Amino acid sequence: MINEISASILSADLLNLESEIKKLEKSGVDMLHFDVMDGIFVNNITFGLPVLEQMLNKTELVLDVHLMITDPLKYIREFAAAGADIITFHIESESDTMETIKEIQKANTRIAVALKPNTPAESVFQYIQYLDMVLVMTVEPGFGGQSFMDMSEKIRKIRKYADETGCNIDIQVDGGINAETAPIVKNAGANILVSGSYLFKAENMSDTVRKLKD
Repeated sequence: MINEISASILSADLLNLESEIKKLEKSGVDMLHFDVMDGIFVNNITFGLPVLEQMLNKTELVLDVHLMITDPLKYIREFAAAGADIITFHIESESDTMETIKEIQKANTRIAVALKPNTPAESVFQYIQYLDMVLVMTVEPGFGGQSFMDMSEKIRKIRKYADETGCNIDIQVDGGINAETAPIVKNAGANILVSGSYLFKAENMSDTVRKLKD
């Protein structure tokens, strides 16, 4: 499967977001990872629809929207209309999982479900046939710059189940990804890596993207 990098703008200089996006485009990243937090589902508040709409007008990169909110079902149409190419919501949210999947289908965006570190792989199995991607969190969601938690076994279980059932899905990993942890999750079956602080703090962003992909 194709190895791709999704750059988490949570770690970007938000006062200069347009120039940050241009740097990311030149670096070779494949997606912009957009973390939406409501201060309820996770203990942080980030950005929402107006910022996403502005990003849509500034880039051709895939807009990879991660909804860390209590009731994602309520906002699917708005985020799709604002430019989301992928909508990821948490299986632990209060929204009905299947109803939320159906709403994303109607919105004609790619469908993804995210799992917190303590949520077992098996919780997503009944939905895999409807998904384009599963996001495995390797930190507790809410804040950037956290230490990596090894979720290799969970990734392997999801990849094995998807392969056995003929479901061609991406597995994305978010949290503490760097040159040391990227091979761990890729060897377990992940193929899309979210990189935030490691990418934005790099002296040479293009070299860092190549390292993560290779």
